[in-house]
Amino acid sequence: MRKNLLKITISLSLLFVIQSAFTADVRDSLVFRLQKIIIQLQADLEDQKNNFSKQLLETNKDIVVLRAEVDDEKEKLTALTDSLGLQIANTQNHADQQIHGVQQTNKSALQWVTVALVLALLLSATLFWLLRRKQKSDKTDIIEQLSQTKSAIGESLIKEFNKQTEWMNSQMELINQQKATADIFINAKIDHSLALKVASEINLIERNVRLMDPDTKGLKQLVRSMEKMKSNLAANGYEIPILLGKPFHEGMKVIVANSTPDKNLPKGSEIITKILIPQVNYNGVMIQTAQIEVSVGY
Repeated sequence: MRKNLLKITISLSLLFVIQSAFTADVRDSLVFRLQKIIIQLQADLEDQKNNFSKQLLETNKDIVVLRAEVDDEKEKLTALTDSLGLQIANTQNHADQQIHGVQQTNKSALQWVTVALVLALLLSATLFWLLRRKQKSDKTDIIEQLSQTKSAIGESLIKEFNKQTEWMNSQMELINQQKATADIFINAKIDHSLALKVASEINLIERNVRLMDPDTKGLKQLVRSMEKMKSNLAANGYEIPILLGKPFHEGMKVIVANSTPDKNLPKGSEIITKILIPQVNYNGVMIQTAQIEVSVGY
């Protein structure tokens, strides 16, 4: 009888040691997984600063992965809890009052598992909240940085265009001289190359101006300079017809360089959306054919 009792006691002690070790392993594994998740989230936050659009997408993916892992851990811990509860019930059916201490130990182990589960849920909720808060903060910072960068680039472009305007003014003086010479010598041949270069530069600058923020420093002054330049050309007989935004139709004397589908336009409509090379008329006669891009509704 004593030998049997001794065997039962030893068996139950071994069972307790195995259960305690298994619970410790689960707890260590949970801590390790959570630490690994935290490290991965920190790395993702650093990467998200490089690209705003990519940051939002990667952050949402990390949140989905975090939720999935937490749900997975919850299922594993639930299964472990059920397993421990079943083992406790079996032990109670085959042991006597001397196993009472072992039962208390198992209850303690179950409490540790419950505490670990609660901590995991609290930690995941905290990480999610911190991540969302960090995301909003980074979003504001990135938008502000992008706005500052855009303004700086716009101002730099304005300076470069102003330098180009100085060159265009010098060309306009030569054009005026040509016009004066032509007025004196009726049969003098007129070289249109300078006027065509100036017209192309005006078109290029206006195309870039339309992409800038209207509040960019120096933009209004640049626009006035372009209008003045076109007036000077007109005074010398050169006209740049306005084609941008006009409907396109077969028979127009233009070169269509590209056609792009646009779902925002009515089906079948065709609109001129970009002037690559402007049309130039001299005294009502076209001396340069426009090259354009057309958007087609579908």
